Amino acid sequence: MTRVALVTGGSRGIGAACCRLLAARGYAVVVNYAGNEAAAQAVVAEIAGSGGRAVAVQGDVAVEADVLRMFAAADALGMLGALVNNAGVVDLPARVDEMSVERLNRMFSINIIGSFLPSREAIRRMSTKHGGKGGGIVNLSSAAATLGAPGQYVDYAASKGAIDSFTIGLARELAAEGIRVNAVRPGVIDTDIHASGGWPDRVAQVRDSLPMKREGTAEEVAQAITWLLSDEASYVTGAILNVSGGRG
Repeated sequence: MTRVALVTGGSRGIGAACCRLLAARGYAVVVNYAGNEAAAQAVVAEIAGSGGRAVAVQGDVAVEADVLRMFAAADALGMLGALVNNAGVVDLPARVDEMSVERLNRMFSINIIGSFLPSREAIRRMSTKHGGKGGGIVNLSSAAATLGAPGQYVDYAASKGAIDSFTIGLARELAAEGIRVNAVRPGVIDTDIHASGGWPDRVAQVRDSLPMKREGTAEEVAQAITWLLSDEASYVTGAILNVSGGRG
């Protein structure tokens, strides 16, 4: 039966790079997107053009009904074997004493609940306890989880700190059920997440302060994620891999 990978936030940046690479490794891919259908369909078309299979599914990872619809699409493709919890948001730079409850609810709903809900559904399909054949989950953390992002977005950093704890706990919870759970902590990566947080020139501004004097690419992060999902990482679970060029 076809192995299926579901990538949340798969239409752009790191998520899109994961979709392309997982398709090249033989997975049928569910490309989840929140609002940019054109970008998601472009990823699907690229995968199809290379001989792979993919579908685009709109959905908010913090909304249970949307998550269920994503996984129904995965079920239609084959047997789920991989989940990449990539979807996440940042916001405009702000101090904590300037943050609204609306901002905090959005941040924590998408970045934390938006990894718990897809993981729950993946476990129900992949765990040997539920009759599954095992699989892998990779969560997207951030170097901000250890740096704290003071004066910028402590809320984002805190949400990624929660992802670190979630990764460790879930990995131990599922270790005997055929599911490996790991995370990557990207550093400064050249994607449009910086623009979405109101800081479009962030990469250029911080480049010279980075240990390697360059930003990372979405493809470099996707390579790490794909390795963690592969049989080459068969004894790796509960790991948090820094993909940050020495930062953090």
